[in-house]
Amino acid sequence: MSNMKTNLSEKIAIVTGGAKGYGAGIAEALQAAGAKVWITGRNEKTLQTTAQQLGVHALRADVTSPADWDRLLDQVLQTHGRLDILVNNAGHAVRIQPVADQTDETLQQSIATNLTGAMLGCRRAAPVMKRQQSGTLINISSVCAQYAWPGWAAYSAAKAGLVQFSKCLYTELREHGVRVTTLTPSWGATDFAATDDLAGHPARDPKIRAQCMQPLELGHVVAHICEMPAHLAVLNYTVLPTVQEIMPL
Repeated sequence: MSNMKTNLSEKIAIVTGGAKGYGAGIAEALQAAGAKVWITGRNEKTLQTTAQQLGVHALRADVTSPADWDRLLDQVLQTHGRLDILVNNAGHAVRIQPVADQTDETLQQSIATNLTGAMLGCRRAAPVMKRQQSGTLINISSVCAQYAWPGWAAYSAAKAGLVQFSKCLYTELREHGVRVTTLTPSWGATDFAATDDLAGHPARDPKIRAQCMQPLELGHVVAHICEMPAHLAVLNYTVLPTVQEIMPL
């Protein structure tokens, strides 16, 4: 029986928020699978350090900036002439507080970082992949898109919007051979919960953290999705650590 996986050798990939956490794990897994990877992030020093460690390209960029997206796509296309994989991983909790305690700015920043940024990237990658008649777009969502917890309204709204955006985008790109996946993780061994707003979060406990999804583990999931035969699309992929119990609203 033949191997169902396809080699990612020479595939060109962009991973946003790639300087640390899930993004770094995704970049590492794609690079190990043979892809030529570009990572972005806002912290130049952290970004360059990670790029050197992984042996990938780096370009400082803020996903909420259209100009940064233009500069990134121009650089990648000038260098390689194509784009095969875009992983919209960049995201930020911003402020995990009740809506009544938020500011207009924190609400807007939550939507910009967790939804609009991915939309800006997809808008630029879509025509490139349509011309190629191939490509994979992966948008990283969250279980917050499916369940409700106090304090998470803005973040959850952004991630739920990303899910529906991805589904609609798939219907637009399917006939052009371009695949769109919503990848939904939950508790991870990243810095996401390391904010004052999330003091006491279970994922900050070292014993629980060790049982959460590790960055490279999510990276392997991304690589697996990208390695699926080109005529098959994974629309939604949810992966949870068994240590996490979800009590839905």
